[in-house]
Formats: sequence, structure tokens, C-alpha cells
Amino acid sequence: MPLAPEYAAMFEQLAAQEPGPPIYELSPADARELYRAMRPVVPELPVHKIVDQTITGSLGDIPVRIYTPGGDGPYGVLVYFHGGGWVIGDCDTCDAVCREISTLGDLVVVSVDYRMAPEDVYPASVIDAYDATAWASNHMADLNGNGKLGVAGESAGGNLSAAVSLKARDEDGPEIAFQCLLYPVTDSDLSRPSYAANGEGYILETATMAWFWDTYCPDQARRSEAHAAPLRAADLGNLPAALIVTAEFDPLRDEGEAFAEALKSAGNEAEWVRYDGMVHDFFGTAVVFESSRAGFLETVDALKTHLN
Repeated sequence: MPLAPEYAAMFEQLAAQEPGPPIYELSPADARELYRAMRPVVPELPVHKIVDQTITGSLGDIPVRIYTPGGDGPYGVLVYFHGGGWVIGDCDTCDAVCREISTLGDLVVVSVDYRMAPEDVYPASVIDAYDATAWASNHMADLNGNGKLGVAGESAGGNLSAAVSLKARDEDGPEIAFQCLLYPVTDSDLSRPSYAANGEGYILETATMAWFWDTYCPDQARRSEAHAAPLRAADLGNLPAALIVTAEFDPLRDEGEAFAEALKSAGNEAEWVRYDGMVHDFFGTAVVFESSRAGFLETVDALKTHLN
């Protein structure tokens, strides 16, 4: 299928502008500002209640943003991890997505501002993500939760969701009912066919992923660990039900779909859905692009079905 017309028009407009430096040539601070500009807060999106607070993790304080829908509840609780290659992104860059998941899915969403590289390299983000998930599980009643806990995230956030699910299984941690991995990083191998086909010109580029990995996990020997590359886990059995969302024009497409198949082969309930015509990070345009909206709404429905 060809690229969605809205994305084709966007890329045409970008090509007509004076090109700026690629993200992998920026400092982490400048790259973070660029990503915030790409995915701004949309304050007019309705949401019943938002609370920013700080929780305590094993590495120190972790900022979280809690979205609560209207009504009496109780609700399913979803712990959400933003994308950005473990280097960029924050609660603001996924704010629009979290607002709509909470409102449309009738879910309490706990968005986690986990530690990032280069200030804190792997496995700091995994530890924060796990600690925040355990906190949500332990505070289910305070959150007006119904007892069902899910994890979800985009790209690096999908990677963290998978890592948290593995860690919870192996450490007798919180019971996770559902993992929703949105165009996730599942491996450190950048040589799959989807990298060759989509590694330039479609938002996320191969050179950017290489920069993310070099910044997040500079020790290359550790990139094969299960909490860094979940697809390489020796045992993928006994994990939560999973939905893996992929995009046709995304270098991460093949590893996401391979992870879904590996989960199924290990006896788990797992499905993957590829959205043709889409690029990496397409949830970021779900508020404005009709082509992105369909996949977003179908994913919210899946979250609602599994957690409410």
C-alpha cells in the first residue's frame, strides 16, 4: 500500500523547507526540544482529571502524570511509557495520547517520566518503569482501579512494557493483565529488511536508532540482554496477553512482528496488527490525521476490552 496521503503531503512540505540537522547530530537537550515541538500538549483535548505527582522508586523519585476518566469507576489501570529512544520524550510528548486513552477507554492512565540516557543509561529506565508499575499495582484502590493492570508504550516505551512484563514474571512482581506494544523496539539488530526498506525518509531513521542505542546502552555486550532486547529472551512463556501494533513504513516493523510471533510460539495470547500506509510514531498524529485515527481508536478499544 502507498504511504497515507496525509503523510505524503507532510513529507512533501518538509522536503520543500530548508533542512535542519538530523536528530542524531543534535545534543540530547536539543533533540528533546525538537521532539516536544513535534508532539506538543493539546490542552483542548478533554479529560476529566490530571494530577502530576512524584512517586518513590529504587533509584529515587519518579515523576508521573495520572489521568482519570469521568464517572464512578472502578477503572482498569494502564501504566504508560512514552517513546523517544530512551533519550528524548517525557509526559508532555505523550500527553495527547494519554488524555484520549483515558477519556475514550475509561481507563486510569499513569504516565511515567522515567530516567533517560545519557544521564542514566540502561537499565535505569527499565528499573523506573518496573517500579512505577509496581507502585500502580500497590495503589490500585487509591487509583480507583478495578484490579486489572496493563502496560503500554510507543517505540522505546513498548520496549519498556515488554521488559516490565518479563521482569514482573521473573521476580514475582505485579500481575499484569495486558501488554500493548506500539511499534516497539524489541531487538538491537538494525539489519532486518524493514530497516533496509524504511531506514531513511520516514520519521525514524536507521542512523537515529543507532544513536539511540549508543546513547542508551553504550555497552554493546548488554544489548542482547532480555530487558534491553526482549526478542532475545531465553524464555518468553507465561507472559501477559499482548497486542503489538506495527506500521508499514517503519524500520521497527519486522522486529515488532517477530516478537508477536515469538510470544505466540511460546504459548501466550498475542496478536499483531500492521497498519498499512503508516510510519513510525503515527499515534502522534492521531489527533489531526484521519489515517492515523483508525489504528489509534482500534487500539483504545483493545485496551478497554482487556482492562475494563
